[in-house]
Amino acid sequence: MDAHDEREGTPRPNRTTRERRSDRELVFRRSFAAAPPVVFAAWTTPAVFERWWVPKSLGITLLAFDADVRPGGRYRLVFGLDGAPPMEFFGRYIDVTPPSRLVWTNEEGVDGGAVTTVTFEDLGGATQLVMHDLYPSKESLDEALASGSEDCKGETFDQLEALLSAL
Repeated sequence: MDAHDEREGTPRPNRTTRERRSDRELVFRRSFAAAPPVVFAAWTTPAVFERWWVPKSLGITLLAFDADVRPGGRYRLVFGLDGAPPMEFFGRYIDVTPPSRLVWTNEEGVDGGAVTTVTFEDLGGATQLVMHDLYPSKESLDEALASGSEDCKGETFDQLEALLSAL
């Protein structure tokens, strides 16, 4: 596993790591100094999620996050960037097991998009978060990596960590 901070390339404690496990799998890991129910709620409560999900450095605004967080429930994210047409991402929840697991589809892609699984492991008051994306093909993962869309997870999780510290 790549034990380096994904943005800086140097080993750092409690930073986001990224591992390409196979031609179709990408895994991110990060620990947080908050219990799993608190971290889980940050992922499933729209008013909280909206405060940390979009990396500030991108200059993108999260205009809306609608979520029916239950198996079969739908979600929709709408992003805006400087007057450009809004970008919409959507899918459905496959598994919702509070406070330990979330699984959802990413349906906006032509090939159906990745399936994302996030687990929240209890570390005695802290949480080990593992985010696993399974892409439908090697090409779709290669495209996601080439686009840079996966490069900001460290910043996103830094924002989550800051928010959890403030709660």
